[in-house]
Amino acid sequence: MRRLVNDGYEVVEEMLAGYCEAHADYVTFAENKRVLVSKKMSEEPKVRVIIGGGSGHEPLFIGYVGENFADASVVGNVNTSPAPDACYDAVKAVDSGKGCLFMYGNYAGDVMNFDMGAEMAAEDGIRVETVLITDDVYSSDTIADRRGVAGDVPVFKIASAAAAKGYELDQVKAIAEKANQNTYSMGVALSSSTLPVTGKAIFEMAEGEMEVGMGIHGEPGIERTSLEPADKVVDQLLQYILADAQAQAGEEYHVMVNGLGGLPVMDLYVCYRRVAEVLKEKGIQIHRPLVGNYATSMDMVGMSITVVRLDDELKELLDMPCDTPYMKL
Repeated sequence: MRRLVNDGYEVVEEMLAGYCEAHADYVTFAENKRVLVSKKMSEEPKVRVIIGGGSGHEPLFIGYVGENFADASVVGNVNTSPAPDACYDAVKAVDSGKGCLFMYGNYAGDVMNFDMGAEMAAEDGIRVETVLITDDVYSSDTIADRRGVAGDVPVFKIASAAAAKGYELDQVKAIAEKANQNTYSMGVALSSSTLPVTGKAIFEMAEGEMEVGMGIHGEPGIERTSLEPADKVVDQLLQYILADAQAQAGEEYHVMVNGLGGLPVMDLYVCYRRVAEVLKEKGIQIHRPLVGNYATSMDMVGMSITVVRLDDELKELLDMPCDTPYMKL
C-alpha cells in the first residue's frame, strides 16, 4: 500500500482532526465529531445548506464548507454514507429557523440515512428538504437513477449562493434542482483506489488499461480497453456528455476537468486543452473553467469531465464570491 496512514480504522477521525486544525479559521467540529460546521456562517437567519457523504473523495464535502458555500458537512467512513444521527446533528448545529437543504450524491445508503436524519429533524419541527445530485451520464438512462460524481461541486456552489442571498427554502431547492438538471459528467479510471483498512485495491486493473465510465467507488463503466492518448479519451467522454446534454452552438457552459486523486495535474491540463478545443469547434462558450482535484477517489488514477449548462440565473449564482479552503471566488 502506497499510503501514509496509521491505523486504517482511525483514518477518518485523524483526517478530520488534521483538517480542522489546518483550517481552523473556516470550520469547527459540531458536538458530533463527524459533522463540520462553518465558522463563516451568516448570523442572519437563512436557509442552511448541508452537504455530505463518504470519506475518500476529499476535498469533496469537507473542502466546501465556508462563506457563501455549505454551512455544514456530514462525513461517513470511507466510501460509506454518514450515519443518520450525524445527519440529524448537522441540522441541529446550523438551523436558524429557515430550514435546511440536504445535498449529496445519489447513492442508496446516503438516501436512506439522510432521509432518516430529516425525519428526526421533522420531529423537532425543523423542515429539511433534499436534492440528490445525478450528473453521471453513463450510470443510468434515467436521470433520477444516476450517480452523483464531480458535478456535486457546481450544484452545491449554486444552491449555496442562493441560500446566502436569502432565498427561501423552496427557492433554494428549486435552483439546486435546476442546476442538477443541467449538469453532466463522465470519467475514466486508469487504476483502482486503495482502501486504507485493507491496504488493497478495490478492484484489479492491469498496467496500460483504462475503464471508461467508471464510478468514483469503482462501479463498472462502459468498457475496459487499452489506454489511449489523452485527446482520444477526452473525445470519447465528450461524445457521451454532449450528446446527453443535447449541447447546441451558442450555449454557455461551466466546465470542470477533475482529477480522481492520482493523475498528475499536468495531465489534467493536457485534457482540458482538448476539452476547450472541442467545445470551441462546436461553438460552445466556456465560463469559469476549473482544472484540478475537486472530487477524488483517494489514490485512483483517472479524471472526469463535468459541464453545466448556464443561463443568467445559474451564471450569477455560480459567480457569487465565496471563501472556503478549496474554493475561493
